[in-house]
Amino acid sequence: MIKGFKEFILRGNVIDLAVAVVIGAAFTAVVNAIVSAIINPIVEIFYVADENGEFGPSITGLYGQTVTFPLGSLLTAVISFFAVALVVYFAFVFPMNRWKARAAARAGVVEQTDEPKLPTEQELLVQIRDLLERQPRA
Repeated sequence: MIKGFKEFILRGNVIDLAVAVVIGAAFTAVVNAIVSAIINPIVEIFYVADENGEFGPSITGLYGQTVTFPLGSLLTAVISFFAVALVVYFAFVFPMNRWKARAAARAGVVEQTDEPKLPTEQELLVQIRDLLERQPRA
């Protein structure tokens, strides 16, 4: 049982995921600070913040209340997601994939794809020709 757990932990997927979660959480604070210091003020140039501090396009509701669509929150979430995904990919996924490929090359392992090799166009034409030659002529 311990041996199986050790293989599971050392397989790489669990370690990659743990590192990505920790770095992602830490990097999120940096991204949120950048968005609130740079992106949100740019959006505020075009939209005035309401009494809740949210800014975006405002419309008047059916009962006379003002409704604001909070673009700042949306922009913060989208930019944070892409920034964290970009950093996690280039800091962890890309180097790990290159390291695994180099380790496999050193070990002499040939990388196999899941898809079978398809015949070339010329091979298909030869097969069609052979099939047509085998058919009896009318």
